[in-house]
Amino acid sequence: MAISKMVGTGVFSTPSSIFAGTGSIGLGLFYWVIGFGVAGSMLSVYLEFASYFPSRSGSEVVYLEQAYPRPRYFFPTVFAVQSVLFSFSSSNAIVLANYLYRLGQSTPTDWQVKGVALAAYTVATLAVSFNTKYSLLLSNAIGWVKLATLIFIAITGLVVLGGNVDKISDPKAHFRNAFEGTSEATVYGATNSLVNVMFSYQGYENAFNLVNEVKDPIKKLKWTAPISLITTGILYMLANIAYVAAASKEEIINSEVNVASLFFNNVFGSGGASRALNFLILLSAFGNLLVVLIGQSRMLRECGRQGVLPFTRFWTSTRPFGTPLGPYWLKWAATTIMILAPPAGDAFNFVVDLGVYPQSLFNFLLAVGLLFTRAHRKKLNIPRTEWHAWDIVVYFAILANFYLLVAPWYPPADGATGGDVSFWYGTYLVVGIGLLSCCGVYYYVYIKVLPKLGNYQFRQTIFKGSDGETAHQLVKIPNSEIAAWDAEHDEAGRLRRRHNHVAEKTDQSVEA
Repeated sequence: MAISKMVGTGVFSTPSSIFAGTGSIGLGLFYWVIGFGVAGSMLSVYLEFASYFPSRSGSEVVYLEQAYPRPRYFFPTVFAVQSVLFSFSSSNAIVLANYLYRLGQSTPTDWQVKGVALAAYTVATLAVSFNTKYSLLLSNAIGWVKLATLIFIAITGLVVLGGNVDKISDPKAHFRNAFEGTSEATVYGATNSLVNVMFSYQGYENAFNLVNEVKDPIKKLKWTAPISLITTGILYMLANIAYVAAASKEEIINSEVNVASLFFNNVFGSGGASRALNFLILLSAFGNLLVVLIGQSRMLRECGRQGVLPFTRFWTSTRPFGTPLGPYWLKWAATTIMILAPPAGDAFNFVVDLGVYPQSLFNFLLAVGLLFTRAHRKKLNIPRTEWHAWDIVVYFAILANFYLLVAPWYPPADGATGGDVSFWYGTYLVVGIGLLSCCGVYYYVYIKVLPKLGNYQFRQTIFKGSDGETAHQLVKIPNSEIAAWDAEHDEAGRLRRRHNHVAEKTDQSVEA
């Protein structure tokens, strides 16, 4: 259910900051179209990479490794450490806390929001810690609720726009002069709006994490992935039209992360119907916590299994409940820090910005890397595959992500503290670059320094998991055994000489 994975809390919480940054309703709506275009261009890049390596799961880490083979093991190592350092989900927990207080019709302090957000994330972590089967069933069920809620908002918005709700006197007011206020937009505001839009579109790449478990993956993904993204884009646009049909621009901006709640109150009043619909948003936010916990914890487990992180048993063990407790509670610790550490009131915006920036870097490298991969394949006279992205789409992806890397440094019009947080606007940029730099330092120490001191070298091999999936793994080979290892294995880690039937089956099932 790809659409459900894409639809998170962003569309219910970010429109206020998007319209505030763009200055007008018209430009704010157009930014959702731009965000769809950026997501669509990157989806096309992912599809072409997947067509090159249809038996390799792992999404961007695999594609980056293929596009940039040197330094050796760099991207698997950096991606694993980045997955650990950025394994927080505090923005969704904060949205949940805000809607819980809206449901109770009370105004919380900033620290009360933080306390409830932490409690909610703790409950979500406990919910997935004891049984994988039931936690998956619960997250899937809530996924349907989340999708149904978005569809309901979209349909209700069309009803409002048609003038069929007496409480909304002039639903078309914003569309008569939709771009009024655009001149007030700044470079910082426009960039911040695009960052928030991209936060809402995150998740379109999830299907590529498991391509080797899908029969004829490119045949299926070239239809299902674009359809999912198009459907999500349409629902996002209809939801935003619903918001602006039912409320003034000032009301939307002042609602902060509670824009969906504002919509319900304006259309249905503050009675039982509005509170019930607010509960659906709250439930959707909780479901998003579960989905991200389950998905990212599996990713962390796979990173640990690849041998590029210390304490392998911590990452891979599923005792005693058959669940990855280590990754779950590491995510809980990281999320707790990101809920409590930013100044009260700034946590949501800070975490959203911090989460999008590294992804923009990886997307930029991925789109540029596609050009390198094409050139390499052309040099080897390898024909085109089933999916080939248009050149203009690839270049658009490169330029869009380059913009998201550079433009956020442009200062707000009101000075260094005039951004969407109460402290220096570029703090998340420095923190993000600092964390990515830690990944590079870790790579140098773990892959270069420690092997030299320990008289061993890393080599790549292939293993087959308990569910039949295949993956690449780094193993430590003593220097005295390196010559023999290299003679028996190729660059990808496959055995040159098949010593037994198991080795032969594994070799035949994996594409380098």
